[in-house]
Amino acid sequence: MLELQALNYAPATASGPLLQDVALKADIGRPVLVAGASGSGKTSLLEVIAGLSGQQRGSICWKGQELSQRQRRWLGGMVFQFPERHFLGLTIAQELRLGHRRLGGDQQQAALNTVGLANIRLSDAPERLSGGQQRRLALAVQLLRGAELLLLDEPTAGLDWSVRADVLNLLSQLSKQRVLIVVTHEPQLFHDWSCERYQLRNGRLEPVTTLPAA
Repeated sequence: MLELQALNYAPATASGPLLQDVALKADIGRPVLVAGASGSGKTSLLEVIAGLSGQQRGSICWKGQELSQRQRRWLGGMVFQFPERHFLGLTIAQELRLGHRRLGGDQQQAALNTVGLANIRLSDAPERLSGGQQRRLALAVQLLRGAELLLLDEPTAGLDWSVRADVLNLLSQLSKQRVLIVVTHEPQLFHDWSCERYQLRNGRLEPVTTLPAA
């Protein structure tokens, strides 16, 4: 289980806290959806959880143990809104192997199968993939890292309706074995998702008890 307690975060360029007294619990089998307007701090919340930024106050615990910022980097796998901007490999095969001394072909294929990319050519450049495929590739990279916590920043942004449905189904399947947190400014797209729902507004995270209109 992931647990955030009294989390405060203020970027160096901000005049005040972007996140204030944020509390959240997330567990395997029950994904968490955080909705909020652009600029509300959703991405910053994920970056703090992932250890890419450090909080000024509060704690982040995993299975009851408080984690340092460095420990969170190993635990969490973040998939950004535009994952293609973060790809470093010249080919899909290189992207999958980054950070691994040894990575068998069976492991690569298993990860690709899991995210629905069984038939892509490993010699292709990641940039040649469609938006939905790039998100799937970014997820495969995190699965190969062994990430127990998946953090998704606007995973449906810019995708057409049919691809959105496929991505949402994939995330739902992945959440059965991992802790999964999604942030979005379009919560209505997740209206039929079984998950814990929160609203991030004015730096504060509040539970949502009513579903948004579809």
